[in-house]
Amino acid sequence: MLLAFDAKQKLKLSVTRNKEYLSKYLLEEERVVGAMLDPNKLEPEGEGMYKYTVTSFKVFQLDVKPVVSIAVENNEGVLKMSALDSKLDGLGMVEDFNLILKANLEATDFGLEGEALLGVSVSQPPLLKLLPKKILESTGHSVLNGILLGIKSRVQQQLIKDFVNWCELNQI
Repeated sequence: MLLAFDAKQKLKLSVTRNKEYLSKYLLEEERVVGAMLDPNKLEPEGEGMYKYTVTSFKVFQLDVKPVVSIAVENNEGVLKMSALDSKLDGLGMVEDFNLILKANLEATDFGLEGEALLGVSVSQPPLLKLLPKKILESTGHSVLNGILLGIKSRVQQQLIKDFVNWCELNQI
């Protein structure tokens, strides 16, 4: 049985100081991605490519650790991230695992605005065959929402802190 769940978060972050330089800052791809995601779990794999090990979490006593290959591109002040490939460690033999990531971050007159969609489709693991599909999907939705909220919190704190440091470094 195939399970599918997703979560979506929006970000609207006011930046008052030096906001006219946000577009230029977003061009610093590796720096920005490292500020958005945990740099200890992020591995550059060439220009615009990264491997990210999502924070491990427990689902019904199973330790789960998604690993995602991410493509990053910057078009006209909009940083876009998308999942290219993914694998799931920790659930044993799981077939048909697919992770969807579509995210963008844009410099605006207000500051930074963005949106992220995280989705998963996966065959039901043998160890969870006795649990109803609805419970598993509800739990999956909650887990994905928690991951996005964690990233959103990091962006709100760490990204702005890094932007301020970048401005100081560049004597802006």
